[in-house]
Amino acid sequence: MTQEANQDTTGTALPTRAQVVVIGGGVIGTSVAYHLTKLGYTDVLLIEQGRLSSGTTWHAAGLVGQLRASEGGTRLVQYSTQLYTELEAETGLTAGYRQCGGVIVARTEDRMTQLRRTAANAAAFDLECELITPEQALEHYPMMRIDDLVGAIWLPADGRANPTDLTLALAKGARLRGARIVERTRVIGTTVADDGGRRRVVGVRTDAGDVEAEIVVNCGGQWAKQLAAMAGVNVPLHSAEHFYVVTEAVQGVHPDLPILRDPDGYTYFKEEVGGLVIGGFEPEAKPWVGPDQIPYPFEFQLLEEDWDHFQILMDNALLRIPVLEQTGLKKLYNGPESFTPDNQFILGEAPECADYFVAAGFNSVGIASAGGAGRALAEWIVGGAPTSDLTGVDIRRFAPFNGNNRWLHDRVAEVLGVHYEIPWPNRELTTARPFRRSPVHHLLVAAKANFGSRMGWERANFFAPAGEPPVIEYCWGKPNWLPWSAAEQASTRTGVTVFDQTSFSKYLMVGPDAEAALQWLCTADVAVDVGRTVYTGMLNARGTYEADVTVTRTARDEFLIVSSAATTERDKDHIVKNRPPGNTAALVDVTSAMAVFGVMGPRSRDLLASLSDADLSDDGFPFGTSRLISLGYSTVRATRITYVGELGWELYVPTEFAVGVYEDLMTAGAAFGVARGGYYAIESLRLEKGYRAFGRELTPGDGPVEAGLLFACKLTGDVDFLGRTAVEKARSDGPRRRVVGFQVDSPEAMLWGGELVLRNGRVAGQVTSAAWGETTGACVGLAYVRSADGEPIDATWIDTGSYEVNVGGTPYPITVSRKAIYDPGNTRIR
Repeated sequence: MTQEANQDTTGTALPTRAQVVVIGGGVIGTSVAYHLTKLGYTDVLLIEQGRLSSGTTWHAAGLVGQLRASEGGTRLVQYSTQLYTELEAETGLTAGYRQCGGVIVARTEDRMTQLRRTAANAAAFDLECELITPEQALEHYPMMRIDDLVGAIWLPADGRANPTDLTLALAKGARLRGARIVERTRVIGTTVADDGGRRRVVGVRTDAGDVEAEIVVNCGGQWAKQLAAMAGVNVPLHSAEHFYVVTEAVQGVHPDLPILRDPDGYTYFKEEVGGLVIGGFEPEAKPWVGPDQIPYPFEFQLLEEDWDHFQILMDNALLRIPVLEQTGLKKLYNGPESFTPDNQFILGEAPECADYFVAAGFNSVGIASAGGAGRALAEWIVGGAPTSDLTGVDIRRFAPFNGNNRWLHDRVAEVLGVHYEIPWPNRELTTARPFRRSPVHHLLVAAKANFGSRMGWERANFFAPAGEPPVIEYCWGKPNWLPWSAAEQASTRTGVTVFDQTSFSKYLMVGPDAEAALQWLCTADVAVDVGRTVYTGMLNARGTYEADVTVTRTARDEFLIVSSAATTERDKDHIVKNRPPGNTAALVDVTSAMAVFGVMGPRSRDLLASLSDADLSDDGFPFGTSRLISLGYSTVRATRITYVGELGWELYVPTEFAVGVYEDLMTAGAAFGVARGGYYAIESLRLEKGYRAFGRELTPGDGPVEAGLLFACKLTGDVDFLGRTAVEKARSDGPRRRVVGFQVDSPEAMLWGGELVLRNGRVAGQVTSAAWGETTGACVGLAYVRSADGEPIDATWIDTGSYEVNVGGTPYPITVSRKAIYDPGNTRIR
């Protein structure tokens, strides 16, 4: 391989070719390079426009808190801490990591409920966490005030690292295995080639020459969006000003002092050279310049001080640590940090450009996440697919419209403050909305809908009655809107309800090879007659879920695929990438071309019959049938299917006819007591029926055996599908965990998902989804349960256990079932 090229200012040659080019020499870029070399990729070139760690890494606070909201996120940080303790032995350079423990305090009962839930999560993840009193918290952190506290938790595994030291240690580890690192070289472009109709990255252009590459990894921090645009890739992030101060020495502060977090005061505290670093996440942040306006060079630089903006953090710091009144301040640091629209970082291969990977937007958790995220992305690059469930951080959760800089600017002002907000159930972000709107949005507004957001779509959560404002009053117990959603559930079970489900992702697979493509991609047999609908999963080679869809054959060479609102970009990327070699079927996104109205309930047939001459009888229009019918003056596709467990149809309506169809349904429906329904009711109804949802019960960490969906897999014939071999092995081995349905025995408890499940008094898993079930008169849900001993789980094991859920620290008995809680015989859908 030729190594000639221009020389950068540090004396390191810039090669003309490398297998992998990593852009960005912060903690994320060096971690990716380190892990790539550890996995055997030695021809790795890291390019940094300044010096290592000189962008946003150097001014990071360095907090490493292991416990995250998800098990996957927790495992990433657990690996980070393990790595940081081992780097010095490997490289001779310390990461500056110290395990000092962490205290999180609560000023209110609502915050304390959150901490009890956090402690339960820790038990589910097998991570040490202790609920403690304010007095016990004082023992860990003697200089704080506690008279206004109601409790706290102690996390002994928490720690802190030195960001620059960590970056240099990772860089040296990468160099020791062959990676080259070139500093003071700026990437100014990306070269992309056409590969059979798909764009593929083939190199980068720098101010010191061009470099050919098989793979490019964008770890550009707050520059990542601008860098990605050079390749036609969307990376939605925006910088915000981020503040902390460093104090003079404080009596009683020592190197092993724990990290203190006071989220009700928006602040955290950590030791530094005998003093304290005081930082936080203020409720309303200051977005910085747009991603295209970041100055260059910007190396080891800070922004102007803004003591007025920092005042809310300083006031709360003085309240919590009174000795600060007599302590001098060395410096206020105001360093920009990039944030994403949903407060989760971005990882993965860009759907717009093959072999272009991104690791960016770490929302102030870059130091804690760097080790685990770097390994996860390196495994993705080397193996060609993720090795674990990365759905929550996958780059494909965003669409091109999420890259609008003005929208990002306004959203980031809210996102930074979310870090220390109470993570209320069903919490909705409020900035930069309304965004995407259904054609009947104005009619839902007039009917007093409360709106949530999914993939930018404004979707009705519930409808408020006359005299009540359609707002959510956030709480851990039963919310203000529960009676209204319960009424929508009752209407669906006893009468008829219309749901606006326009946000569904909708695609057409077309061409002579369409059936062959879908037979390979789908677990179920989709070689059906025209006008039939099939429920099916789509798996990866590991036999775990990548999508959960319905497929309707609309013509000999055309299929309509319907999926969840949040997965549009992910679905399209998976389908296109995994078509059989040589398959010419084309995928067309028609999401915005059709509105969808769910007409559900025992009187749905009566309502539709009043508007249509079609035969809607059970014999004339069986379950799973889909066909065009007249409805009023319009022609729509009616599919007899249900996600709520009742007789019903989904109507697929051309966008321009949507308003007229909806008005017809509501006008004609008055004679049948029609109600409007929102997504909160859908959630409750589907859980009473035990219907799974992608991202919760169905993830890249779970397969059909664990999910109890083998019935949707074509395993009896000889038609192969992606993941079949892995599914057959999992069936032979037996599941180590299993989805079960449950009902809480007491109507008093309110569950939201994420609660700890106990079997015979021992930790057995977590609730994946939960909601109030009006039909059952108590909360219902789905959970993954596992054996504490790791043995396969069978029906006897499930049926013979005694189960409880931990609801904010209070145990409630639950009744577990392998069948649907409501209508296990499916008589109602007829």
